[in-house]
Amino acid sequence: MRSSDVSFAPVPFGDLSHWVDDDHAAAFAAFLVSSRRLLERARDGLKPDSPETLLQVARIAVDGAGHIQSAAEARTFFETYFVPHRVVHSAAQGLLTGYYEPVIPGSRTPTERFTVPVLRRPADLVNLVADSERGAKADALTHARRTATGTEPYATREDIEEGALAGQGLELVWLEDPVDAFFLHVQGSGIIAFDDGSQARITYHGKNGHPYTSVGRYLIDQGLFPADQMSLDALKDWLKADRARGIAAMRQNRSYVFFRELTGEAARSALGAMEIPLSDDRSLAVDTGFHALGTPVYVMSPALTHADRHDGFYRLMVAQDVGSAIRGPERGDIYFGTGDLAGSRAGATKHPGNFLVLLPKAVP
Repeated sequence: MRSSDVSFAPVPFGDLSHWVDDDHAAAFAAFLVSSRRLLERARDGLKPDSPETLLQVARIAVDGAGHIQSAAEARTFFETYFVPHRVVHSAAQGLLTGYYEPVIPGSRTPTERFTVPVLRRPADLVNLVADSERGAKADALTHARRTATGTEPYATREDIEEGALAGQGLELVWLEDPVDAFFLHVQGSGIIAFDDGSQARITYHGKNGHPYTSVGRYLIDQGLFPADQMSLDALKDWLKADRARGIAAMRQNRSYVFFRELTGEAARSALGAMEIPLSDDRSLAVDTGFHALGTPVYVMSPALTHADRHDGFYRLMVAQDVGSAIRGPERGDIYFGTGDLAGSRAGATKHPGNFLVLLPKAVP
């Protein structure tokens, strides 16, 4: 869908179901994280990917953070500086999914048990679009291989798994199962748990640039898996039940992700786009072709009952991440946090929903 086919219609806050019941202090904390990052980028002369009006409100949030402590004060902030907008497009609803940060056993070196490498970014990989736009522009190549004469498409997932990058010393860590490695790529970050009790947080550091293909959708379309039984856990079980069959299915997704290890302050949380620290249940991956990073988005889904209220999901979130599969004006991926419980909630999330986008008012 083109951005020209989408418009934003202002609505009163009274149209936001359960708005007064939300924890606006938690939403403000997430917005503050984004605000600081956007302002840092602006000071460094980097493109903030956000309109000036949003940067103005971000400055107000950062400057006044010490005076906004309670949920009521945070709610007043949002109601003062933003106007909710309904997203107008051809569909009545959008789609919500979930993602999380897995904790996966691994090793710094290959062993008899740990044989599946997670790779660092190769030196000859170049971005064709900004990483913050890789979802919005995922129809075409987003990354490529630099050559002496220009660029060319990078090796596919199958090529890389068959050794296209062997011998370059790119191995960051080693995992036990190719399915765990595949879903690490899908989630974009993870914690690797080593036998000595130590851990390492690793995060997305580029991809080979090929468009993302949903393996679950491929299996459904091929009649290999019933659509009404599809979930993250069910898909993992199917892929692991027959190693050769699973690898063949996963290679339908030609996209391949590279990682780096986080250290110091950056390692305290998973990172989203523009290295924004993610907040559990408050960070939302969006299509930046329609929504600027840092924008507050009130997400409503009466059908999504396992992640919030018994009568649905109604929560003010912040656009802090992107993804190759997150495309469309009301397509959102909810970040649920780290570990198995977060994974269960994320894996069970595939529900219709709507965005009420809070667009900033012009600040005098």
